[in-house]
Parts: sequence; structure tokens; C-alpha cells
Amino acid sequence: MPANYSGTWDIVENENLEAYMVALGIDFATRKIAGMLKPQKIIEQDGDSFTIKTLTTFRNYSCTFKIGEEFDEVTKGLDNRKCQTTVNWENDKLVCVQKGEKRNRGWTHWIDGDILYLELKCEDQTCKQTYKRRA
Repeated sequence: MPANYSGTWDIVENENLEAYMVALGIDFATRKIAGMLKPQKIIEQDGDSFTIKTLTTFRNYSCTFKIGEEFDEVTKGLDNRKCQTTVNWENDKLVCVQKGEKRNRGWTHWIDGDILYLELKCEDQTCKQTYKRRA
């Protein structure tokens, strides 16, 4: 049985966010605001069905998907691009591939104890985020 991602997660580390946002084509002002934010993730998992909400004081983003099923995603509140998105299990990791305007785009989530790791990729940049599960 794959890992249970359900819970509320608070960010504790955010490495290389600026370069990742440049790769996405996000404007200067938005990058500066985003760099100061402390996102929180709320993950609801029911078997292979997920809703991942990323909440900040600036913008919120929500994504609902089922493992292995491609869907149309508009990254509204991020870079507002349309992608063909698929998320699959690779062992206990959630691996997302986003096909669209930007190459090598997607993310990987995995858990180690009460720590949630997230690697966001776009073009040749990787942003590494670490979240701690809220008690």
C-alpha cells in the first residue's frame, strides 16, 4: 500500500524558488511576493484519488486528480498555463508529469516520517521544498 499523504503540511524550507519561477516565466513582482510567502499544503487522499491545496496569503491553488489518469490542468495562480498532467506512483513517491509549453515540467512528492518533500521541475531548474506535518 502506498504512503498516506493526507494531512496539513507547513513549509520549513524552500530552495531555488526564484530560479524555478524564472524558468516558468513568472514576472518579477510576483516572484518577489512569492519568495516571502510561507505556503501550507492540505492533502486529501482517498486511495488513488487526491486533492492537493496550496494555500498562501497571496494566492491559493487546488488540484484534484486520480493516479494514472491524464487530465487538463490550468496552473491558475501559478503561471496560468494549460498542461496535460498525469500523476503516477513510483514506489511511495507521487510523480507528476506536466506536458505543455514548458519542457521537463512536473513535480515529485514523497514522505519520510512527518516530513513531506516536494521537488518542482521546469526546464533546467529544480525547486526543493520541505514541509512538516501539522500535529
